[in-house]
Amino acid sequence: QVQLVESGGGLVEPGGSLRLSCAASGLIFSRYRMAWYRQAPGKQRELVAQITDGGSIIYADSVKDRFTISRDNDKNTVYLQMNSLKPEDTAVYYCYARRFSYSSPTWGQGTQVTVSS
Repeated sequence: QVQLVESGGGLVEPGGSLRLSCAASGLIFSRYRMAWYRQAPGKQRELVAQITDGGSIIYADSVKDRFTISRDNDKNTVYLQMNSLKPEDTAVYYCYARRFSYSSPTWGQGTQVTVSS
């Protein structure tokens, strides 16, 4: 059974930084596409960043040049380094894992990120 556990969220002032971590278990991590999504109150969940098993990366336009996704296959962990945070980045951030396009994804429980002065 695939499990994802996020950590690293919290309260930060505008312009600050946070690093989210997602520890995965119950899977051959290196073979999975991993991603971070977020959901703000009253809004739909949206893709923030994705990294494939081959290392290809995509970002939402709103976070390009500020966020960096990375993975450590030895530690079964995916990271999201968030810099220059803005109030509009406030959301619950979810880790996502998927093996194949036709397979069901696995979601973490989410971690709250609040950007406020």
